[in-house]
Amino acid sequence: MSLAEQVLQGNIRAAARLMRDIDDGRSQAVDELKKLYPRTGNAFIIGITGPPGAGKSTLVDQLTASFRARGKKVGVVAIDPTSPFTGGAILGDRIRMNRHSCDEGVFIRSLATRGALGGLSRSTSDVALVMDALGMDIVIIETVGVGQDEVDIVKEAHTTCVVMVPGLGDDIQAIKAGILEIGDIFVVNKADREGADRTARELSNMLDMRHAAPGNWSPKVLRTEATRCTGIEDLTDEIMAHRDFFLSSGTIDNFLRERNQRHFLGILRDDLFKKALLFIEKNANLDKIVASMCENHIDPYSAVEEIVSKMIPENTD
Repeated sequence: MSLAEQVLQGNIRAAARLMRDIDDGRSQAVDELKKLYPRTGNAFIIGITGPPGAGKSTLVDQLTASFRARGKKVGVVAIDPTSPFTGGAILGDRIRMNRHSCDEGVFIRSLATRGALGGLSRSTSDVALVMDALGMDIVIIETVGVGQDEVDIVKEAHTTCVVMVPGLGDDIQAIKAGILEIGDIFVVNKADREGADRTARELSNMLDMRHAAPGNWSPKVLRTEATRCTGIEDLTDEIMAHRDFFLSSGTIDNFLRERNQRHFLGILRDDLFKKALLFIEKNANLDKIVASMCENHIDPYSAVEEIVSKMIPENTD
């Protein structure tokens, strides 16, 4: 049987091999994904994002246990940063979730960013798709520790939880660069620390200023202490409440349409870029193009236009 057929039968080893092929960019993985795609769309995807040190991994570990206690199969995609100097990544997030390693109802996969921005890896969507096909009810995507504008997770997850901690700055930080816009649920983790009440209060005040339209979801601010499992059940309940709203309100229709469009355009962009590089290797000399640019014999815009026109000749009929 193909890897896709084995995945659909619940074979975890086959899923792990396919995820490896996807992350390594192997061409055979695309054929397997084509077989899996029609059988996906059942998993509910939860995004956990926030700054480094917010306790996201510990929170994901506790959420996984909470969902398992409710009889849900859980897949976890944990994104770790790649070194810009060595290209390596520790992939240490799974260490905090080690207690689930023997649970057949949990599948944890770590991915490196490999230079991708936005808090996710380029293979995140496809790895989550494999977990969906494997039969996971819930897929949790934990982003790399993100800044103020790295919010790609909102394009992938049905429910996005923004995790904050006390001491990150004043209330101005809460309204910068779309942070308030991406969250369906806001979590003040490490709520036992000094300043937690202030952080939660400032977030709540900022959310009140948004004046959500009638019928829209109104995000709440919850407090947790992930290391002590405090507030986890309330967070799980709120996630499930958002899931019910998401499915019953029709919001999911627009979400799926926009996500499918982005997915298609992303694959198209990557495929065209690969073909362009192959074309340059066969029909042009990249070093000569760069040398001509350095000597101001050609500008980069004209060089690209020339390559594109040779790759895709205009129809003269």
